[in-house]
Amino acid sequence: MENNFLNADFLLQSTVAKKLYHEHAEIMPIVDYHCHLSVRDIAEDKQFANLTEAWLAGDHYKWRAMRACGVHEKYITGTANDFDKFLKYAETIPFTLRNPLYVWSHLELKKYFGINTLLCPETAEEVYNEASRLLQQKEFSVRGLLKKMRVKVLCTTDDPLDHLQYHEQLRKEEFEIKVYPTFRPDKAMNIECGEQFVSWVRQLELLNGQSILVFFDFVAALKKRHDFFHNNGCRLSDHGIETFYASVYTDQEVEDIFQKGMAALPLTTTEIAQFKSCVLFELAVMNNAKGWVQQFHVGAIRNNNSVMLAAQGVDAGYDSIGAGDHCAPMQRFLDKLSMCRSLTKSIFYNLNPKDSEMMASMIANFNDGGQKGKMQYGAAWWFLDQKEGIVQQLNVLSNFSLLSQFVGMVTDSRSFLSHPRHEYFRRILCQEIAADVLSGEIPEDYAMLGNMVENVCYNNAVSYFEFPEIANSVTIKQSIQ
Repeated sequence: MENNFLNADFLLQSTVAKKLYHEHAEIMPIVDYHCHLSVRDIAEDKQFANLTEAWLAGDHYKWRAMRACGVHEKYITGTANDFDKFLKYAETIPFTLRNPLYVWSHLELKKYFGINTLLCPETAEEVYNEASRLLQQKEFSVRGLLKKMRVKVLCTTDDPLDHLQYHEQLRKEEFEIKVYPTFRPDKAMNIECGEQFVSWVRQLELLNGQSILVFFDFVAALKKRHDFFHNNGCRLSDHGIETFYASVYTDQEVEDIFQKGMAALPLTTTEIAQFKSCVLFELAVMNNAKGWVQQFHVGAIRNNNSVMLAAQGVDAGYDSIGAGDHCAPMQRFLDKLSMCRSLTKSIFYNLNPKDSEMMASMIANFNDGGQKGKMQYGAAWWFLDQKEGIVQQLNVLSNFSLLSQFVGMVTDSRSFLSHPRHEYFRRILCQEIAADVLSGEIPEDYAMLGNMVENVCYNNAVSYFEFPEIANSVTIKQSIQ
């Protein structure tokens, strides 16, 4: 069964959309400035044993779909052999019609392996054998897969305790794709985790070779790791938070809370919020001092299924959209930073679509004219990174800010086969712009429109993040043709 629906003009419904995509969006390289890929796998240039290892391991989108189809956990995260796991996914795929997984899965098979066959139980063995055969070839190693998608820059997500030895290895090798770390200090805020928090602080203490006795020591230790990350090319932080934290606190209150936390004593809801508020503010001040971009992923409710958390741990597909009210704390948090002249370039991602207009309008209050697109309403994230969510994000961004200044899509992925999601986004982007042209809402000026598309797909990100060793170029097309 041939996969005819993913033709060259997939999602492009007009001549205008096709022109914008094929002559502008399609040819631009990729800056994937937020993902969860393994830098070790890149440094060691991992060769996957088969398609299951490359495609299904760690992909909670696919896991959730399989569970919804009644697939036993043995074939998802359990002990079944790799082919049997793949077969169960192939059995699931026909039931994913209208779920983005149906498109993503076939797009990935097509773009990486040239496989146009529709995946189903009858074609599973054929698809599995062909993709697994190709994955044994050198050009299908981890680095080869990244090159195949013309990834130019990739930013991993790293705990402050990470030694960054694999980033250093790649830098010394002068690997053509620039791989930078991102500072993700969530565990530094999680004082409510008791012994886990204490253990993390003790590891921080050992890593820095300095005692952490009081809260001031703790902040100094975090700054030392912040400096270390900066010296290793890091230019972004990332904060996964349920909401913004902006409680009122005094230095003494935070010190007392820290001491209780280090003794693993119970904390009140107020104390936890005060501690998180203080740490998040201090981290934001550090980010501003170095001119980093800070990202805020807001609104996920994680690890909802306690039974499965105990059995499988985190990031296993048991997270969901939260319904918190982020407006007031977000305003207080940003305003405090602004008053202290410590608000750096920032990207904001919401998980609940109810927050889209609020967030986009709120952050626009804090653009200051010193940087184009300083406050960014971020790409459609997680549960929202499907067609409807992407269209909504583009429309909200356009209505409340400037689409022309947007820094573009990210994969937010743990899979090295996920970069066609940039293509998916770019096709939707071009289709939405073309629809406005055809309705007479914007002019059919291809010089202007093509320039905007190229900037959103690549150039804006390079300019905004100011990565070491990467220079933005308005003649990027000449360098890749």
